[in-house]
Amino acid sequence: MSEDKKLKNRNEIDESYKWDISKVYSSVDEWDKEFQELKDEAPKLKEYSGQLKTGEKILEYMKLSEKTSRKAEKLMIYAHLRSDEDTANSKFQVLKDKIDAYLAELGSYSAFFVPEILELTEEFLIKEIDRIPELKIYEFLFKDILKEKPHVLTKEMEELMASVSDCLDAPSNIHNLLTNADMTFGTTNDDEGNDVELNEGNYSTFVRSKNRSVRENAFKKLYGGYKALENTLAASLSASIKNDIFSAKTRKYSSALEQALKPNDIPLDVYKNSVKTINENLSLLHRYIKLKKKLLKLDEMHMYDLYVPAIDVPKEHIEYEKGIEIIKKALNPLGEEYLGIFQEGIDNGWVDVYQNKGKRSGAYSWGSYDTMPYVLLNYNFQQHDVSTLAHEMGHSIHSYYSRKFQPYFYAGYTIFCAEVASTTNEALLIHYLIENENDKNKKLYLINEELEQIRTTVFRQLMFAEFELLTHESLENGEPLSAEALNSIWLDLNKKYHGDHMIVDQEIESEWSRIPHFYNDFYVYQYATGYAAASSFANSILKGEKDAVEKYKGFLKSGGSDYPINILKNAGVDMTSSKPLEATLERFNELLDMLEKEIK
Repeated sequence: MSEDKKLKNRNEIDESYKWDISKVYSSVDEWDKEFQELKDEAPKLKEYSGQLKTGEKILEYMKLSEKTSRKAEKLMIYAHLRSDEDTANSKFQVLKDKIDAYLAELGSYSAFFVPEILELTEEFLIKEIDRIPELKIYEFLFKDILKEKPHVLTKEMEELMASVSDCLDAPSNIHNLLTNADMTFGTTNDDEGNDVELNEGNYSTFVRSKNRSVRENAFKKLYGGYKALENTLAASLSASIKNDIFSAKTRKYSSALEQALKPNDIPLDVYKNSVKTINENLSLLHRYIKLKKKLLKLDEMHMYDLYVPAIDVPKEHIEYEKGIEIIKKALNPLGEEYLGIFQEGIDNGWVDVYQNKGKRSGAYSWGSYDTMPYVLLNYNFQQHDVSTLAHEMGHSIHSYYSRKFQPYFYAGYTIFCAEVASTTNEALLIHYLIENENDKNKKLYLINEELEQIRTTVFRQLMFAEFELLTHESLENGEPLSAEALNSIWLDLNKKYHGDHMIVDQEIESEWSRIPHFYNDFYVYQYATGYAAASSFANSILKGEKDAVEKYKGFLKSGGSDYPINILKNAGVDMTSSKPLEATLERFNELLDMLEKEIK
């Protein structure tokens, strides 16, 4: 292996490309000292059990809870990030294990809080808030807890539900072990004709191969493996959905969907209208598939042709510094303040840039209220890595604004909002790249990249959402979900979504059994709604609409201070209407027009 391709040890990476965790704790000794302080302070939380009957006691508890929680999170961030730098470093693995174990214990100290607040009335809390102005800051938090009162069970029932939580998690655990540990798919051929053991990890490489027989063979082998176990996998998924329904009925929700959406005050129509809107616009996806078939010069378009790149471009080597400059130009419409925060993150040690031996794979943005919003990268000089940096910095700048403008208890944001800021950055980046690309082939490639983003994040995830709705409603209506029933639902959805220009191969009917997200009820629609909200923000910013940037920054500053629908609506994006999703689909149509124009 040549010297420049050899993976470096951590100490061989230049300090300027590493995150600065010394700003959290200067040494492990300092970490140990604060960990001991936490262990001395936190048990005092238990002393408030049964005492939350006056505004004064509630305020005391909230202040102590914040102090201990902030300290615990800071300790956790340091231990986890140091461990992720080099997973083989046992010193930091020990720190990580110590704090993780203690966090479970810490949670038990405050388990009484929500039940005791639920015993109070809203009238009493409002009276105490009026009497003690310092409590005003917690008003939304208290109201959010009280809103769930109709769905909270007796103490004995809550204890019973907690005691069976392990059993209720069994279907997800079974699926995870079966698909990741026990299932085998045999061997398949790679591009050089070698026999290679097929697994979920390398399947994506084969299905993107330019050699059609390679991707077809891998496709049939993989889905053949799932088909062989379809009855077991159907029983597992059916049990998971039954658990959702059982929990919803026990907690007096009208449906499993209401149980998933109501805690964040998301109207059921947001979910159902998203599915309805995508169904009304499936002709756009059909048109894209027809175009892709033409670009790939295929007589027949099969499901295993869907992921192969339609446009070939030479791999471009993009140095990290050049990637930063590209992103800054793309984000220029967000204004000097936003760009200044971005540059501060680059200059002041937010980002851990390059791979090293033992470093955790992938990328993330993570931090706490009292640390910087750190970014882990494994930058490998590709266009994808530039997009990843833009994406993760979107999360980090969202966190930066939220922590600066919100008190501790509202600095976090919901999953419904989490992907909006990161995707807005990506949308601005891809728009900039397309608009400023002069090479015809590269421009086609970029246009197709954005089309694929929308296909996989909006169309595909809402097909998943529709499947979840159909399967939950089937069981709620007393209709059993056999492997045959699940296969039929999935195959029909694929035919409807992909249209007449696609041959929907029979093997795809088993695809539902691959998808772990279905064990986290009604989760995936948020990818599509997040993308739609981000597209709406990016569109208004690029058009230079009045106050567009300030409204967007208002969203970033809001954290979790209100329900996600209200936060977005206040920033000019109404997710209770179909407009944000329709705007995304208009962009998809615009990209299709651009693609057609370029290939004529």
